[in-house]
Amino acid sequence: MDITRTSGGPLESAEPPGHYDIPPPPAVPPQAMRGVDLRVGKRLLWVGRAAYPLQNIARVHTFTLTPRRKEATLLFLKRLAIILSVAFALTILGGLTGLASADVAGTIVMLVWLGAVAALVFSIVELASVLSAPMQYVLAVETSGPSVAMVTSGNPQYLDQLVGSIVHAIENPEAEFHVRVDQLTVDPKNYYFGDNVNIYGGTGNVGIST
Repeated sequence: MDITRTSGGPLESAEPPGHYDIPPPPAVPPQAMRGVDLRVGKRLLWVGRAAYPLQNIARVHTFTLTPRRKEATLLFLKRLAIILSVAFALTILGGLTGLASADVAGTIVMLVWLGAVAALVFSIVELASVLSAPMQYVLAVETSGPSVAMVTSGNPQYLDQLVGSIVHAIENPEAEFHVRVDQLTVDPKNYYFGDNVNIYGGTGNVGIST
């Protein structure tokens, strides 16, 4: 699963006459990063190419997306125990086979430990990917269906203000605004997402999970 990072240029607000007393969405310092559009217009919230009708939005909130470090560590220890148990068992079996043929026994033992080393390397890489994954402060937009859109920023206060801008757009049909957001790719299985959600498309999408 991909989550987007806010960046680039100030937020643009287009309010009809008589609404100039309503503060526009917050501005952020420009950043030289590739981004997509997050905008509200004609009662739709767009995140990249995905559109969410404002009347279908059930909740807008911020929270910290935390890596599954404890689960990843326990899974690694479980895999380590299984790999070593199987490797030693097959090594003993190879020793018994050696009573009949030393060459066959040597080949079995070599293949067993090559496979064990490969499995250990794979497990260590997976563990490291989770342990090194950073926490992300995100803004989540949940709909009345199963869809969830998320954006993130290095400035938590900015996301908190953006919540207010989206809520204002929900309550005021004529409200519009536009902001650029940067793409941040994360692996959904490495993070806690609170309630269970199904991720369509996996890694490489633009912060959209449903």
